[in-house]
Amino acid sequence: MVSLRCKMMVHEELNNLGIKHAVVDLGMVDLLEDITHEQREILKRELLKSGLELLDDKKSILIEKIKNVITEMIHYYEELPKENFSDYISEKLGYDYTYLANIFSEVKGITIQHYIIINKIEKVKELLLYDELNLTEISYKLNYSSAAHLSNQFKKITGLSPSFYKQLGLKRKNNLEDL
Repeated sequence: MVSLRCKMMVHEELNNLGIKHAVVDLGMVDLLEDITHEQREILKRELLKSGLELLDDKKSILIEKIKNVITEMIHYYEELPKENFSDYISEKLGYDYTYLANIFSEVKGITIQHYIIINKIEKVKELLLYDELNLTEISYKLNYSSAAHLSNQFKKITGLSPSFYKQLGLKRKNNLEDL
């Protein structure tokens, strides 16, 4: 669950099933009471209809927690943490980073660092299309050492330069306004 809409859908399904809960947060629900096997299966089925998955095994749950910490850190905080991402993730989840990194790589097939880069590039795309910050400001906001470093990483991930990506986005926006 990485959006308000997802949280609302889970909240609604829990209410429909009469399952008492305290918190519906990113990738996690705090239940106030145990649920029956039947309730769990119905919840699983109903969430799947909405494109959401109920996770059962500990590895999958931990992977989702890692992804949620990264998503939260990059997309929802005004400023990225000043400490190393590895220290931040480890502290947030209460596990040794090496352990988290090994499980993440084993299950997802990419490193946590690469997943962070992909998310940062998605944030860069968003900021480029908002057209409120220049590339230097974006690189500072996302803790890149320079705009050149950001540009190189952007091109490796997307195959496009940031300026070309921005032009494509603005051209598309202008074309939509002409309709």
